[in-house]
Amino acid sequence: MIKLNLFGWLVAIVLLAGCSSNSSISSNEIKKHISYLADDNLAGRYPGTEGDRLAAEYIRNQFKKSKLELLESNGYQYFDAIAGLNYTDNNTLNFDNGKGLLHRDFIPFPYSISGAFSGAVVFAGFGLEIESDSLSWNDYKGLDVKGKWVMMFRGDPESGSRSSRYESFSDDKVKIILAKDKGALGVIMISPSILEKEDELIPAFYDKSSASVGIPVINITRAFADKLFAEYQLTVKTVEEKMLTSKQPLHLDFKGLLNATVELEFIKIRTQNVVGMLKSENPAADGRYIVIGAHYDHLGMGGIGSGSRVPDTTAVHNGADDNASGVAGLIELAGKLSTMRKELKHNFVFVAFGGEEMGLLGSKHFADHPSIDWKSINAMINFDMIGRLNTETKAVSISGSGTSVQSEELLKSLESSFPGLKFGYAPEGFGASDHSSFYVKDIPVFFLSTGGHPDYHTPVDDTQLINLEGEKQVIDYSVALIQKIDAMPERLTFKESGPKEATGGRRGFKVVLGIMPDFTGGSNEGLRVDYVREGGPAEKAGMLKGDMIVAIDGMQVTNIQDYMVRLKKLIPGSRIIVDVKRNGELVILTVDL
Repeated sequence: MIKLNLFGWLVAIVLLAGCSSNSSISSNEIKKHISYLADDNLAGRYPGTEGDRLAAEYIRNQFKKSKLELLESNGYQYFDAIAGLNYTDNNTLNFDNGKGLLHRDFIPFPYSISGAFSGAVVFAGFGLEIESDSLSWNDYKGLDVKGKWVMMFRGDPESGSRSSRYESFSDDKVKIILAKDKGALGVIMISPSILEKEDELIPAFYDKSSASVGIPVINITRAFADKLFAEYQLTVKTVEEKMLTSKQPLHLDFKGLLNATVELEFIKIRTQNVVGMLKSENPAADGRYIVIGAHYDHLGMGGIGSGSRVPDTTAVHNGADDNASGVAGLIELAGKLSTMRKELKHNFVFVAFGGEEMGLLGSKHFADHPSIDWKSINAMINFDMIGRLNTETKAVSISGSGTSVQSEELLKSLESSFPGLKFGYAPEGFGASDHSSFYVKDIPVFFLSTGGHPDYHTPVDDTQLINLEGEKQVIDYSVALIQKIDAMPERLTFKESGPKEATGGRRGFKVVLGIMPDFTGGSNEGLRVDYVREGGPAEKAGMLKGDMIVAIDGMQVTNIQDYMVRLKKLIPGSRIIVDVKRNGELVILTVDL
């Protein structure tokens, strides 16, 4: 009997120890998760790679340990993305006086269309058409470019100046689409010395948008362009000097035909979100959900176009803080809340998002293909970079504090319970992380972060720099926040707080329509509207979510590239006509800006 009782006590102690380890947030466990995800063996967790797969597998296994129900395909929600492009050997460029070599003399732009093209060539200076009270420059005056290649300089006549008057007109895509609007067959672009000292081709990398500009676009070196200018006993240098000295456009018509073949192969990858559900066992549960998320992908080995802040360095970008720290918080919360399922009134969906660094692809895919009824989601909590709590400031940033009527009061009510943390609130719901995909669909959001640092998006962001105790404090706070939301008898009342589109940081934008366009679409049949902001110009004109914009003021819109160019030209206070397709019918909207 004594031995039996002793055995029973030992079993009870083991069980209690197991429950205890699951019921509290552990710094050691946080370190274990981050150490695995940010290990060199995962090579930076770039979407579609073996490291990406191993990271997803690890997260799924942690969800299983916490007894979450694995949703979708055994916990994986797969989606496709475009990670880059290849230039095949079929890319050619030649004319009567020369033949170009791919990567040495020429390279197609990533947003060029593919195909075989042949036509005459005209030189149109900087490819500008500007007529205003303060500025006049028209490279197309008296020039017929229909069905021809338009060769032009990149940049503008004041590219060497920090305050160029032409800046808002000189973007490559703006000039390319202007040429397309004038009927050009294609565009040949040269980087003049005023823009680039070295005679080099633009680095070939995919810019995360599959949308083409609708015509072939090819970059050639100055040395190769000199072969064309030789017909006029000119060089790129002398042409550039003539234009900059005279401050006047220069037109040239070349003899013969320029023949080109463009063949781009987009590199498609398959990656995934990892999705697990915790069902409440509380009889008082009412079917509401809280989504808790963090992205697990990072920049791989870095390099040009990767998002690395040191693009010339090829090295493992481990992303310990960005965002292995957020995933560690996600995993620990899953374990903690799992032990509370009999108390909680909400159900919970935990999502580790893939493809965030490629443009919020994973969260957008989840938002478009939710694993649960979207209307049942009460709130979304997002963790991105919670591992570097500053030991002096103790600052924790929480964005989305204005996205529900109750959020600000709710957040402030927790401050006294966490005197070791200093909270900063931002009311806006839109930002550069996965909560944005929920905010645009009218879900209250809470985005937690300990802020940026010099190691962000560099190979230096590694495990040894994580403040484990600081992260534990942030996760403990998150548990209290979740309990507060969970205990509320009513749903959070969504409130729009800030724009639902990226309005800042885009050079040359004077106005916005008040929509969230589909940035990832590549159909080239128009631009889908994912969201229409209440009270914005588009909403007042009658635009609806799901509309396909096909023209602005009579100018064709086939994709996001066209839309951005059209947007830059709009004038505050003006009235424009926007053509949209809705349920197969053409609808004409009058929009006052």
